Amino acid sequence: MAPQKLPLSDPNWWSNFKQLLDDNNEWPVHYLFKFIVPKAGLGELETIFKDHSIDVKASSKGNYLSLTMHIRVENSDEVIAIYRAAGEVDGVIAL
Repeated sequence: MAPQKLPLSDPNWWSNFKQLLDDNNEWPVHYLFKFIVPKAGLGELETIFKDHSIDVKASSKGNYLSLTMHIRVENSDEVIAIYRAAGEVDGVIAL
């Protein structure tokens, strides 16, 4: 998935993404989530992923953070729910 702001209000995009997830995964799986967020958004993403280990790396100037999580998910709806929640964080970019 190329870096992008999540299209929270585009139902067709989410429907296509769900189909892609279901076609390429056998549930449950350990799914890799990666986000870039302004430093100020770290707390919000930590709240979303509070029960999971997060690998955080700062950008060279320290203004942005890269977050990586491996999470066991049961189905594509769970993946989408996580992306939708993360997409509410100001300035977040999904990778």
